[in-house]
Amino acid sequence: MAGGAVLAVDQGTSGTKALVLCPERGVIGMGTAPVRPRHLPGGLVEVDPRELYDSVVAAGRAALAEAGAPVVAVGLANQGETVLAWDPVSGEPLTEALVWQDRRAASVCAGLEARAEELHRLTGLPVDPYFAAPKMAWIRRHATGAGVVTTSDAWLVHRLTGAFVTDAATAGRTGLLDLDAVAWSDTALDLYGLGAEALPRIVDCDAQVGTTTAFGPALPLTGLLVDQQAALLTQSADDPAAAKCTYGTGAFLLAQTGPAPRRTASGLVSCVAWQLGGHVTHCLDGQVYTVASAVRWLTDLGVVTGAEELDAVGHGVADDGGVTFVPAFAGLAAPWWRGDVRASVTGLGLDTGPGHLVRALCEGIAAQVVELASAAASDRGAPLTALRADGGLTRSALLMQTQADLLQRPVEVSSLPDATALGVGAVARLGQQPGLALREAVPEWKPSAVYEPRISGDEAEERLARFRAEVAALVERSGGGREGADPGGGAGTATGGAA
Repeated sequence: MAGGAVLAVDQGTSGTKALVLCPERGVIGMGTAPVRPRHLPGGLVEVDPRELYDSVVAAGRAALAEAGAPVVAVGLANQGETVLAWDPVSGEPLTEALVWQDRRAASVCAGLEARAEELHRLTGLPVDPYFAAPKMAWIRRHATGAGVVTTSDAWLVHRLTGAFVTDAATAGRTGLLDLDAVAWSDTALDLYGLGAEALPRIVDCDAQVGTTTAFGPALPLTGLLVDQQAALLTQSADDPAAAKCTYGTGAFLLAQTGPAPRRTASGLVSCVAWQLGGHVTHCLDGQVYTVASAVRWLTDLGVVTGAEELDAVGHGVADDGGVTFVPAFAGLAAPWWRGDVRASVTGLGLDTGPGHLVRALCEGIAAQVVELASAAASDRGAPLTALRADGGLTRSALLMQTQADLLQRPVEVSSLPDATALGVGAVARLGQQPGLALREAVPEWKPSAVYEPRISGDEAEERLARFRAEVAALVERSGGGREGADPGGGAGTATGGAA
């Protein structure tokens, strides 16, 4: 990788991380800044937009200070489906930012049930409050009609450079992008009641969008990409057939599908992976809404002191003791798309201890990822050879081994923990050096650990069948209503009793 160092900023749900990436020496500077979203009753999750911007600046400046070396460009990764209204003249936010987990737009989705299939075919996305368009419509109906309403990246870029743009991959997370044309869809905009909106210009992910002085010296902003696609770029640039799963606040499985969009029948999302130099690559995407957030729930109950204790507590028992945990605290995402379903813990007995709950949670997370991997294999017409994993919870050997066991495939854990920042750093490098090849810009893939299955296929299927039966029972108990039947998510309920 030739050229100078770049500053890669990953603006995430619970914090912002910035890396200074040198083509010869790797990571030479790092900075972090926390973000504190508020979880409110009724499934509402919001954050002060100013906190997002301040965290970007603080993390970026800290990374540059630690590196003590100049950089030639900046890349910015974003949360994807987080939205806000803001004044395009002053740049001031007009609402809180509704975080991707927020479910308040369920009523908007319910009103579009008759057009849901049409929108799915057009945009590749189901009609669900997770995506940006329903939240944007909710803001217009219930919060303000002033200013512009966009995903958070457009506001951050405007604050940094004055430009009014979004990248093609982030636009694909709205539910307003024509998947074939990679352009805003008049039909989708009209159906969501957003036809009169001023929307940001859609640009390549490696476009040179402007210059910022927010980090000190004037620097060109040459890379924009939504977070999960940035992680996919890092982990599959050398092998487009590979699939990756990021284990963070939620879990997100993505797999490339090539230059043409792949309409799915499995419940996965079809979307833009990235658009580089005018060329589009598409991907399949599946989500588990609550992963680290489910671990936080166990922590708040005192079952563990934090994610770092999962292995110690879980390894204190031989198995899950017959406990089944469906961690649907914010509903079930792909492939079910049942935001009305709530979490459950079943099979509790007087002998149930903390270790059983930890193992059952790991199994519940891993089982959902297996469903996503199975759907991706079905849509791509070939099974996954392996799953590449990144994110904070890959530090749990118990979770990773459980994943390999249930998936019956190797799980390769990234040796590069900051896959999102590395991906958007690669895109920024491509924008700063237009002639650079993609594989020259992306660090070489090297797993730090590989977890092989330790149980038989029959045992894996038996354990998965128990999880699927509980999911089916939860769906049945929800009354068969689709997303939008209730006003939003909330804390899941634990239901006990002997299994």
